[in-house]
Amino acid sequence: MLQYLIKRIGMAFLVAVLLMVFLALLVHAVPGDPVNAILGQRSTPELVRTVREQMGLDKTVPAQVAQFVGHAFQGDLGHDFVSNLPVTNLIRNALPHTIALAVSSLALAILFGIPLGVLAATRPNGILDRLTGVVSISLITTPSYIAGLYLLLLFSLTVELFPAVGTGSFSHPIGYLQHLVLPAVALALGWIGYFARLVRTSMLEILNANYIRTAYAYGLRESVIVYRHALKNAIIPTVAVLGVGLGELMGGAVFVEVIFSRVGLGSLIVESIETRNYPVVQGCVLTVALLFVLANLLADLSYRFLDPRIRVEEST
Repeated sequence: MLQYLIKRIGMAFLVAVLLMVFLALLVHAVPGDPVNAILGQRSTPELVRTVREQMGLDKTVPAQVAQFVGHAFQGDLGHDFVSNLPVTNLIRNALPHTIALAVSSLALAILFGIPLGVLAATRPNGILDRLTGVVSISLITTPSYIAGLYLLLLFSLTVELFPAVGTGSFSHPIGYLQHLVLPAVALALGWIGYFARLVRTSMLEILNANYIRTAYAYGLRESVIVYRHALKNAIIPTVAVLGVGLGELMGGAVFVEVIFSRVGLGSLIVESIETRNYPVVQGCVLTVALLFVLANLLADLSYRFLDPRIRVEEST
């Protein structure tokens, strides 16, 4: 286990370095001079020279990459060109809201997706199974921004149950939760359908296993067999995709935060792209990517901890 942990941490570290290198080269992927694109009509020779020095573009490309990677490891992601504040400060203010949105969406997906999958698997080919299949496929194929628009129109403008836009404040938990409900549901709907299909498939395979037939032969209650024995093993593939799911939710938060005008990394990235604020874009994308890598690392370790077959294979 220790050897595997070292290997996975090493791979995660390598991926993080490669991401930093890619983001350092991102400025050069923009057609034309990035400094002139940032300044626009405000461009003057003196201002161009100053901004070029601030961005480190007066150095060679390898030196720029080395500087960006070195500063990133020290927690320095540059300064915002608009407010001149450190990018880390902007990320520190926006990140908690994006994490709250992604985690709450993942919790909703687990809370509703797993029971739907279990119900469908325990009544295969029945009306409930067919209905669950239709609903799951419909949710999977509905983009989060489309779901967000419909939820906003229905529950904010028509029924007026929840606020249409805004984020709220952590100092007022009730108001913050009211602003969080619709974005979290919009982001979670697709993953509810995905978890339902995944759990159903795993449950059907487990319920046909010999030890489950033995449990039925011994006269154990169906609820005990399904939830204590079958679901415990069927949930393992779901754990394996939780890291990917959390990363996807972090990425999907970009659209949802824009639709509901929420404070977060997604809206910060969009605003920075519109103003050609490259340091902020680089810092936000790097933060989301590192969180994605971390979530996958934790999911891999959890998968190995929950599945004893992997540990047995390592010991043989």
